[in-house]
Amino acid sequence: MNAMQRKTLEIRTRSRDQMLDLTEQVRQVVRETDVQSGTVMVYVPHTTAGVTINENADPDVVHDMLTQLDQMVPWRQPFYQHGEGNSASHVKATMTGSSVSVLIDGGQLVLGTWQGIWFCEFDGPRTRQVHVAVFEG
Repeated sequence: MNAMQRKTLEIRTRSRDQMLDLTEQVRQVVRETDVQSGTVMVYVPHTTAGVTINENADPDVVHDMLTQLDQMVPWRQPFYQHGEGNSASHVKATMTGSSVSVLIDGGQLVLGTWQGIWFCEFDGPRTRQVHVAVFEG
């Protein structure tokens, strides 16, 4: 059975829709565990926020992603029934997903050259938690 180590990150967002690059924070958690080979899972326990892997080299990608999500899932729709008025944030969170897993090799995240791990806020500003679990083996 593989050993698991876990850390919870506190994330503060500043706007309703925002993406924050968590790559370095996740790398730091992996370094602290000293795991050389395994998997790291990043999990967001919120229904109006998500996590994804995408490009972290060009900030225009984040802008384009948030803009496209707003076009596909507008904030206001006459058919939304959810009483809190944040139905769009729930849909966007489902689209991005609540977790990602990344391999660890040689103590390093196995990400592509341009890839990063992104926290996706869809109902901010808020203080959020992100759980990072490192599995050895």
